[in-house]
Amino acid sequence: MNRREYFQMAMAGALGAALPARRLEAEQQVARAVRGLPVPTIKDIQVIATQPLGARLIVVKILTDQDGLYGYGCATFTQRADLVVPAVEKYLKPLLLGKPTDRIEDTWQACYNSSYWRSGPVLNNAISGIDQALWDIKGRQANMPVYELLGGKAREAALTYATVGGMDASEAIDKARQMMEQGFRCIKIMTGVPGMAAYGPRNGPQIKGLHPGPVFDSEPYMRHARGMLEECRKQLGDEIGLIHDVHERVSPHQAVQFAKELEPLNLFYLEDVLSPEDIDYFRQVRQQCATSLAMGELFSNPHEWQPLIAERLIDYIRCHLSQVGGLTPARKIAILAEQFGVKTAWHGPPDVSPVGHTAQLHLDLASWNFGIQEGGVIKGVEAEIFTGCAAYKDGFLWASDAPGWGIEVNEQLAAKYPFRDGPDHLNGGWGEIRRYDGSIIKQ
Repeated sequence: MNRREYFQMAMAGALGAALPARRLEAEQQVARAVRGLPVPTIKDIQVIATQPLGARLIVVKILTDQDGLYGYGCATFTQRADLVVPAVEKYLKPLLLGKPTDRIEDTWQACYNSSYWRSGPVLNNAISGIDQALWDIKGRQANMPVYELLGGKAREAALTYATVGGMDASEAIDKARQMMEQGFRCIKIMTGVPGMAAYGPRNGPQIKGLHPGPVFDSEPYMRHARGMLEECRKQLGDEIGLIHDVHERVSPHQAVQFAKELEPLNLFYLEDVLSPEDIDYFRQVRQQCATSLAMGELFSNPHEWQPLIAERLIDYIRCHLSQVGGLTPARKIAILAEQFGVKTAWHGPPDVSPVGHTAQLHLDLASWNFGIQEGGVIKGVEAEIFTGCAAYKDGFLWASDAPGWGIEVNEQLAAKYPFRDGPDHLNGGWGEIRRYDGSIIKQ
C-alpha cells in the first residue's frame, strides 16, 4: 500500500465515523422543527368580571409561559356570578398552575373530579372558563380557528333566530315583521298575561293574589299564548319558523295538553315545556303529539340529557355550554345527539358572554346535526369590549377565521363596567313569583 492509498483509507474511515454523528444531528434538527416550541404550561389564571349591559359576565383568561400566548373562556353564571370567581381563583387555579395546556380532556376530568361532589352549576361554569380558554390557546398555537380543530366546517354559517314579545298578537306580529325585514327566518314569540308576572312582556295593574307579590297562573297563560301563536301563524304565514318558550311554568299534565293543542301550528319547536325535575313526562308528550320539542338550558348533569336523547324524546338539545362544563362536554353531547337524530340549539341568551357565543358558533359549524343557534349577534359596548365576534347577515352568523376563538378582550374597557346591584338587591339572582294561592312556581 502506497502513501496515497493509506491516506485515502484513513480519510474514508474518518468520514465513516463522522457520518452517523452528522446524520444524528440532522435527524434531531428535523425532530425539533416538527416538534416546534415546547408544550406551553399554565403560568397564571385570571378572571374578568364585567357587566356592560344587564347580565354579569365572567370570562377566564389563561396565560402561558410563552410570551403572548393566552386564551379566553366563558364561565358566566350570572345569577351566582360572585361564586364562580372564587371557584376559579381559589380552587381551580392552584390545581392547574404549571400544568401543560395541551391535555384538555385530562385537565377537564381533573377539574371535574377535584371537588368530589360534581355536576353543580358553579363548578361547571368555572370548569368551562378553563376548558374554553385551553381550546382557544390550542387554536392560537395551531394558527387555526377552533372549528378546524373540531374537524372543519360542516356548513358555511349558522342559522340564528330573533326573540320578540308582545302582550297581544298585533304587537308581536309587528315586531316579528321588523325582524323578518332584517333577514331572520325564525322568530321566538313571547307573551304575558295582563296583570301577571311573566317570562316575557308584562303590563296592566298587578293582579292581587293571596300574597303581596307578583302573580302567575298557568291556565290564563296557556289560553293567552295559544291564541296569540295561532294569530301569529295566520298572519306571518307558514314560511317563518315560530318558537315559543314555556320556561317550565306549567304542570306536567298541562305540558302534555299545551303541546298537543299547539300541534296544528307546526312550530319550529316548543321550548322547555317541562322542568328538569319532570323530564319523565316527555314520554307522554311524545306519545300524544308531533309538536317539535326542545329542552336543556337548565341541565348541568349528564343523567338529565342522556335519556331524552337516547329515547328520542326531544328534537333539539339546548344545553348552556358553560353550565355543562364547556366545549369539551358539549362536543360529546352533540356527537351523542347525532346518533339519535337530535339536533343542537345551544342556549344563547344575553347571559352568555361573547366568548361563550363564539364557542357555540364554532361547535355549530363543525356539528353535522346542528339545528339553530339562539343569540350571538353582539352589538354596542359588548362588541367594543369583545372584538372579533361573529358577523350577522340575513339570518346567519358567520365566524371569524382568526386563530382560536378569534376574540380579543379589551380588559381596560371591561373594568369600567363592574358588577352592580339591581333594584331588588339580589346580586343578579331571580326573585319570587307565586301562584294566586301563594305557592312558588318553577322558573
